[in-house]
Amino acid sequence: MARQAALFDLDGVLVDSEGVYYEFWDNIDRMFPTGIPDFAASIKGSTLKKIMDYFPDPDVRSRITTMLEEQERSMRYVLFDGVIPFLDELRSRHIPCAIVTSSNEDKMHKLFDQHPGFADYFKVVITDRQVTRSKPDPQGYLLAADRLACDPADCYVFEDSFSGLEAARRSGAKVIALSTTNAADTLVDKADKVISSFRQLSVDELLER
Repeated sequence: MARQAALFDLDGVLVDSEGVYYEFWDNIDRMFPTGIPDFAASIKGSTLKKIMDYFPDPDVRSRITTMLEEQERSMRYVLFDGVIPFLDELRSRHIPCAIVTSSNEDKMHKLFDQHPGFADYFKVVITDRQVTRSKPDPQGYLLAADRLACDPADCYVFEDSFSGLEAARRSGAKVIALSTTNAADTLVDKADKVISSFRQLSVDELLER
C-alpha cells in the first residue's frame, strides 16, 4: 500500500474555471428554469448525467448538451498559480496523485492537450465514466485511493465545493479546502485546513496533518 496520496478535484482546485461554469449553468437556469435556488452553485461537483435529471424534456437536454460542448470546445483551461510547483514537490517526495472530477473524458483530453506534461503528474484520473454516484457521495475518492493502493485515511483531498468537501470527508481522508469558489469562513468547519492558494502550503506542512 502506498503510504500517502494526494487526490485533487479539478475545477476550482487545479483549474480556474468555476466562474465560467457558474455563468453557463446560471444562464441555462434562466433559459430553462428549474426552480432550484442558486442552481449553478447547487450542482457543483455533479456529473452531467445527474444535472440532466433536472431537465426531463429530451429536446431541452439535447440543446443543453450542444451548448455545453460548444462552451468547452472554446475554453482555455488556466491552471491556478502554485499548482505546478506543488505537484513538482509531491513528485519529488514520491507521493502519488490523482484527479477526481465529474468532468468527462473529452474535457480531460482538451485540458491535457492545452498543458503538455500535466497528465504525467497523475497516476489515476477518475472521471464521470468511472463513477455511478456524484459527489457528495465519496465513491470517486474511494475509487482513486483504491487504484493508488492507498488507505483513504492516508489520503489528502483538495476540494473547493461544499458537495466535494462532504465527499472528501465521507471518504475518511484528510481534507484541504480551497477558498476559490466559496468564502474561507464558510469552509472552516468542513475541512482540516483552508487555503486560498497552493502557494500557502508546502508538502511538509501537508504531511504534518
